[in-house]
Amino acid sequence: MIRLPKLPDKTPIKLAITIMPDLDEKLRAYASFYKDFYGNEESVSSLVPAILEAFLEGDREFSRRRKKSGAK
Repeated sequence: MIRLPKLPDKTPIKLAITIMPDLDEKLRAYASFYKDFYGNEESVSSLVPAILEAFLEGDREFSRRRKKSGAK
């Protein structure tokens, strides 16, 4: 058996959402903060997947339930 496990599917999935103006304002402010902090500009659309991933990874109850159910 090969040591390296099969790589996960990395095919991007396009997701279209509608957000309220106040959330748009917060995301733009976050992108500005990100630029100030790291020194490089990223679009809101490129930051949103990372923000969602960080949110889901940080949700302990969600992680516990996924582990309990055997989800990846």
